[in-house]
Amino acid sequence: MKDIQTMTLREKIGQMLLCGFYGTEATHELEELIEEHQIGGVIYFARNVVHPLQVARLSNQLQQIAERSNHVPLWISIDQEGGMVARITEGVALMPGQMALAAGGSAALDAVYEAAFISGKELRALGININFAPVLDVNNNSDNPVIGVRSFGESPELVAEFGYQSVKGFQAANVVATAKHFPGHGDTNVDSHLDLPTVAHSLERIRSVELVPFVKAIESGVDAIMSSHIYFPALEPDKLPVTLSKTVLTGLLREELGFEGVIMTDCMEMNAISEHFGTVAAAVMAVEAGADLILISHSRDLQVAAIAAIERAVREGRLTEARIDASVARLFALKHLRGVLTPQPDAATVPVVGTAAHCAVAQRLSEASITLVKDEQKLLPLRREKTLAVTVAAAVSSDVDEAYAGPASLGAALADHGLDVIDCVIPLREVGERSKAVLEDAQQAEQIVIGTYNARFHPAQVELVHALKALGKPLVVVALRVPYDLLEMPDVSTFIAAYESRPLALQSTARYLLGQLTPQGRLPVSLYPHYQADWKWESHK
Repeated sequence: MKDIQTMTLREKIGQMLLCGFYGTEATHELEELIEEHQIGGVIYFARNVVHPLQVARLSNQLQQIAERSNHVPLWISIDQEGGMVARITEGVALMPGQMALAAGGSAALDAVYEAAFISGKELRALGININFAPVLDVNNNSDNPVIGVRSFGESPELVAEFGYQSVKGFQAANVVATAKHFPGHGDTNVDSHLDLPTVAHSLERIRSVELVPFVKAIESGVDAIMSSHIYFPALEPDKLPVTLSKTVLTGLLREELGFEGVIMTDCMEMNAISEHFGTVAAAVMAVEAGADLILISHSRDLQVAAIAAIERAVREGRLTEARIDASVARLFALKHLRGVLTPQPDAATVPVVGTAAHCAVAQRLSEASITLVKDEQKLLPLRREKTLAVTVAAAVSSDVDEAYAGPASLGAALADHGLDVIDCVIPLREVGERSKAVLEDAQQAEQIVIGTYNARFHPAQVELVHALKALGKPLVVVALRVPYDLLEMPDVSTFIAAYESRPLALQSTARYLLGQLTPQGRLPVSLYPHYQADWKWESHK
């Protein structure tokens, strides 16, 4: 394996690229990226995943390609936040997402550490050494289309404490924790995958809210921080997103806040970057700004072109080789710290993935998260009679989401526990056209449960809820993603926040609806004007 003193400029620049690819095994193009361009590592998406054993074998295969080429062992990274953002969902102990964990009552801080540690152990057993988590965005904007339940909540102090526990958990499992999206993506109403958001708050406000969790993470020794593709006028005099701002990445993050770890970018093919600056040109700008690791998730041509463009910038004097060396030194130091530079175990032989003990923890944490916001007509637990259970199916709401598969529904979960159910699953974008059929099914039922999915952004769901309520039958609404759905239907009498629609969350919700669980969950965000953060229904009695 080469070291920084013997590496060519081109080899060092390759170490600054983290690349996505297509397929579930190493392709010729990927082998070329590793062998000839000596990239620093790869990122896994759902498109690269079949099952855990396949992932372990793929990780081994990629590391073997680097080893036989006498190259530096690879970063193998993933977005495995838990809940609705996870690339490996089958055969692992998939933990609840961050807002669900934060809802878990008095034991939530311990739960966050436990979830991160177990997730980290399983990732490392699959050969994955970087997780792009935790999300340290303070979600105080109910119109945020991309963060929502990925956040721990709306309190900067609590997000900081939960983030600290998550960082500790992942790093205790020897997986790089990545705090994102610096300096905060929580108060936007634009998805940076689609366009360039602006956060126009004052510097004082940014320091007192958005920066608080990141400061705590830095003080606690977080390995890496991911930059956001957001423009903060109070921080950057030119209209540049944080990823391309030297004022923010070097001036604020490095020099003022004292962060000495690895700065990595969010994907440079997101529209906030690609449509406004161009992925390749922006890769050079990000290095100028202070980024150490450039993430390009999809296009092999853009990945190779970015390496060439950064090299050209050094040859032409726009960047210095010393600047490249500084980033590579940080990357190598972190690879050493996390054991990436030492011989890697055969990941496929490590029997710690998806164990009964791990899955039991995931179930316990999921059950603790279910939050009863109100039950004004005392409809819970459900009566043992014919029930229409409507599930608005999970759908991709942002590029950070990936296709959801599987037959899971709220109705099926209730039927598993013996309830007589009419199980109705509606694709999110077909709610309007299928509403008439749902109302006809409702005539056959004595009570109705509907699981909404981001209804705040999809008015047809709100209209369907109102139409079901008008039937005069007992109606329970369960928010299967953002709890803000209640703001669009404040007159419903019974409302539960489940925070996600993964099979485990559906099972936990079903048990709660049938009176098999003691209520524990508390809202991590406020549902104005009546329900403040930390609320649960019992607290008003």
